[in-house]
Amino acid sequence: MIPRYTRPEMADIWTPETKFRIWFEIEAHACDALAELGVIPKEAARTIWELGGKAEFDVARIDEIEREVKHDVIAFLTHLSEHVGPDSRFVHQGMTSSDVLDTCLNIQLVRAADLLIADVDKLLAALRRRALEHKFTLTIGRSHGIHAEPMTFGIKLAQAYAEFARNRERLVHARKEVATCAISGAVGTFANIDPRVEEHVAAALGLAPEPVSTQVIPRDRHAMYFATLGVVASSVERLATEIRHLQRTEVLEAEEFFSEGQKGSSAMPHKRNPVLTENLTGLARLVRGMVTPALENVALWHERDISHSSVERGIGPDATVTLDFALVRLAGVIDKLLVYPENMQKNLDRLGGLVHSQRVLLALTQKGSSREEAYSLVQRNAMPVWRGEGNFLDLLKADPDVGAKLSAAELDALFDLGYHTKHVDTIFRRVFGPDA
Repeated sequence: MIPRYTRPEMADIWTPETKFRIWFEIEAHACDALAELGVIPKEAARTIWELGGKAEFDVARIDEIEREVKHDVIAFLTHLSEHVGPDSRFVHQGMTSSDVLDTCLNIQLVRAADLLIADVDKLLAALRRRALEHKFTLTIGRSHGIHAEPMTFGIKLAQAYAEFARNRERLVHARKEVATCAISGAVGTFANIDPRVEEHVAAALGLAPEPVSTQVIPRDRHAMYFATLGVVASSVERLATEIRHLQRTEVLEAEEFFSEGQKGSSAMPHKRNPVLTENLTGLARLVRGMVTPALENVALWHERDISHSSVERGIGPDATVTLDFALVRLAGVIDKLLVYPENMQKNLDRLGGLVHSQRVLLALTQKGSSREEAYSLVQRNAMPVWRGEGNFLDLLKADPDVGAKLSAAELDALFDLGYHTKHVDTIFRRVFGPDA
């Protein structure tokens, strides 16, 4: 985790202190269940909660023990015994390390998902507000980076809203996917621990029992989780890239907010660069880069190995922390985005009316021209305009072959920009509901 791209709420999930507290709760809840089943004394379970619950787990002390025993869970249990005393012998009865490690990881991923879902909610709110603000702000739509046909800036933002609404659903599903608990012992057979212990721990921690754990929780769950983070990151990049293009000097239809006293370049005082969205593009690459290792973690040897462990120690914190930061930053960019409708209009007019070529084409076919003939007529008048040699409407009116099909008044009507906004309300109702 890089402090520059880390928010404390997400970072706290991955601290050693949080991890050890979760480990303790898993062990203590298991002790409660074991006590109810008569496997350990109920008084011992109460003591474990009382003394362990008050304990301040010393990370340095646990690390010191681990340097000797070369095992992180044993080091923790040894330190816990220093707080709990003799009753600590009842901790970890019939359990294996993966019961603690995997259940803890899933709790951390669930908590991370909750923050990411909240982040998306903030982004959705910003997108909705700005989309409604610019519902009928005319702009040029582009395909292949080239002027295509008129649309509205609100539609651009509505598209992003719909995409992130889908991403929210994906995150909710990913959260459910990893919200499982495994307390099944060595090779997952429950030979030394009753399945009811797992059910109790799962219920206490808001998880579901893993149907078949094989000692570890199957990593296809985690692969799907991190793949979902990669998809969300790609959506972040898509919107960030759109803003970067719109901020280019030759376009300048929108740009990132530029605060008082902000500097754009160490060499050129005039610069206002899209640094936030460029940063978001890079952060998205980082998150996606962690998807492949998660996919490769699925194939473990037999019932378990630990080839996944080192990977997850890295990608668990880094992917969630990075995406959390990116989503919050993107919400801020959208919330304060500077929008220039006058530049949008200038760009609409830039090609001398060529953006209406399809309407003319269709009108000619309605008047009896074949599509091939109509296309040829429109294109031969469009290409001079493309080269800066005249105005499209004037050239069409001067073309006798076009005039034989369409009157000057009919041609004028085909250049009405309002024609392209007639279904905006329909799109907005589909995206935002009937109140849009």
